[in-house]
Amino acid sequence: MNLSGLLPLIQDVPAYRRLVDAVEGRTPAEAPNPERGLGIISAARPYLTAALYRQLRRPIILLTARAERVMQWTEQLRVWTDSRSIYAFPEPDALPYERVPWARETICDRLAALTALVTWRETDGTEPPVVVASARAVMHKTLPLREFRVGLREYRQGQAFDLQRALEVWVAHGYRPEVVVEEPGTFSRRGGLIDVFPPNRQEPVRLELFGNEIDSLRLFDPISQRSRDRVERFVMAPASEALPRLAPSAAQQVAQVDLTLCHPPAKMEYQQDLVALEQGSYFRGIEFYLPYFYSYPATLLDYLPAGGLCLVDDWGALMATVVDLERQAQALKADLVKAGELPSSLPPMAVPYFTWDSLGQVIGSHSPLILAGQGVLDQPGDSPIAQVFAYSERYGGQLKRVLDGCQEMRAAGQRVVLISRQAQRIAELLTERHIAATPVENITEPIPPRSLTLVQGTLAEGWTLLAEGSSAGQPPARGDGAIVHLLTDAEVFGWARPAPRRASRPAPVTPEAFFADVQPGSYVVHVEHGIGLFQGLVKLSLSGGEREYLMVEYAAGDKLYVPVYQADRLSRYVGAGEAMPHVNRLGTAEWEQVKAKAKRAVEEIADDLLELYAAREVTDGHAFGDDTPWQAELEASFPYMETEAQLRALDEVKADMEQSRPMDRLVIGDVGYGKTEVALRAAFKAVMDGKQVAILVPTTVLAQQH
Repeated sequence: MNLSGLLPLIQDVPAYRRLVDAVEGRTPAEAPNPERGLGIISAARPYLTAALYRQLRRPIILLTARAERVMQWTEQLRVWTDSRSIYAFPEPDALPYERVPWARETICDRLAALTALVTWRETDGTEPPVVVASARAVMHKTLPLREFRVGLREYRQGQAFDLQRALEVWVAHGYRPEVVVEEPGTFSRRGGLIDVFPPNRQEPVRLELFGNEIDSLRLFDPISQRSRDRVERFVMAPASEALPRLAPSAAQQVAQVDLTLCHPPAKMEYQQDLVALEQGSYFRGIEFYLPYFYSYPATLLDYLPAGGLCLVDDWGALMATVVDLERQAQALKADLVKAGELPSSLPPMAVPYFTWDSLGQVIGSHSPLILAGQGVLDQPGDSPIAQVFAYSERYGGQLKRVLDGCQEMRAAGQRVVLISRQAQRIAELLTERHIAATPVENITEPIPPRSLTLVQGTLAEGWTLLAEGSSAGQPPARGDGAIVHLLTDAEVFGWARPAPRRASRPAPVTPEAFFADVQPGSYVVHVEHGIGLFQGLVKLSLSGGEREYLMVEYAAGDKLYVPVYQADRLSRYVGAGEAMPHVNRLGTAEWEQVKAKAKRAVEEIADDLLELYAAREVTDGHAFGDDTPWQAELEASFPYMETEAQLRALDEVKADMEQSRPMDRLVIGDVGYGKTEVALRAAFKAVMDGKQVAILVPTTVLAQQH
């Protein structure tokens, strides 16, 4: 959905023009006090931000309190601007002081946002970036701008290329050599072909060399490894915020940390990481040591180009969140020290975040524009620009009132834009009143007065843009100076569109987590020795020191002591029935025979599956037809916004149904992420093709829910 055609409507509002003049420095700032703010209602803030972005053509960093608001902001800004330069700057996966490796997606998204800010130039004709960050994302320390610039590399076709030097630089900036390039931050070399996947790009690049010169640059698919489109140039960002080339100096700082009171597994992790740091090698979890790398770490705001604009969604909420996160970080640090997972005394430089005292000063130095106001939550302020936005009237599902209101507003010369998942149904009701309004998906051109536009889509909440002098905060009387009325499902049907559901990420699991539900007396499986009986933790004195071990008892009284740091070699026994498993004996070939038998069984299953899929390929099935209008209406009635994975599953399921071979697809997802919605859409598609559908579920409760 693209609503950029509505942005020019605000340019004729005097209060908006005065705000633009204030931002550009031609007049005194309209709201110089950060604690006061402009007082814009939350529903209209993305629209105002998009209008400023389109008119000023400046990079913007927008700060908000919570990660959920970051998602809402980025989605709505993409709707209003239709720009590909909207970036979310994600929070680290680990809490402060936690030894949890960051997800590759998090690393890439953060580096992509930093790269966009650093590489943008007003003269190159590209769109300026907009970076949206939460409180925890902006308070976390990152690498200084100067170090980031040193790690940037630009490559062009025909450019001289010193292969050995280039590979050394890549490794020094966090890239890892691999046989096949499949994920960001890796590269591979095959003679004169160099594959590299910069974290700031969506696709990897293949460099073909001719002597010491780049002969061609091509994008390629990391799954099929096939080359595709040519590119003239590309920019490589560092692959990590903790640059391996500076790791040896960080190792000197880490080596001074007193590990005496840490428990053995934590101490061993520190020692292993210290070796990797001394060697200048990248490893998963290197971001934990990021504060040790730089004497003067940076914030996201240090990357804002000259002339860039800093916006704050809500100053009070941002400050409260940062202060609360500081308090939580200190409590977590105390717990980790008490548990022996963190050294008791850390140098001041080891603090991974900026406090509000320093962060607030940095934000204030950029003369931020505060969008929210002070006082009652989300009530319009008294600034001139706040008074041009009002809440739209709420109809509570009374469609007759909706249609009457739309007619009256249009008759008064106003513009009405109605965005709904039920736009087609509303169009049919308007047709009964002899009003033609065909739903569209985009508004890319300004709409004229006295118009009614239906948009098939979703938006969180609507608003009304008023002419100067109307009473702010209240729906205007029909015909009273409104420039445009924006209505959504929240106003028409009385329910607000739920916020997008966050896609789940697999969290790294520590070895000890395997035993969260294992008690002494439980059956466990050792990868090398087989099934035994877990007897609990024991302490043994070896080589003058006391260490903890996991004791597993086997047949004939045999006992195995597994060091805690090798706990990942054990797993809880899960059987097919309730019968007690056979306990193996140490030092025999029994477990190897069991594994060999299981391997043969797996191979037999694979053979059966191969025959089954071969038969399916040559068997004719029923090919379902294309989606019907009723299918679109059903799908529009679901209240939740589909996730990317859900949309992909829907497309693949429908594509399977429309093919002539028998369908075989399994849809897997976490609880609450929309598997039922996928199943109901597929079932409805089958019914529309004249088929009966049976949905089988394991319990009566699930049957009732479905």
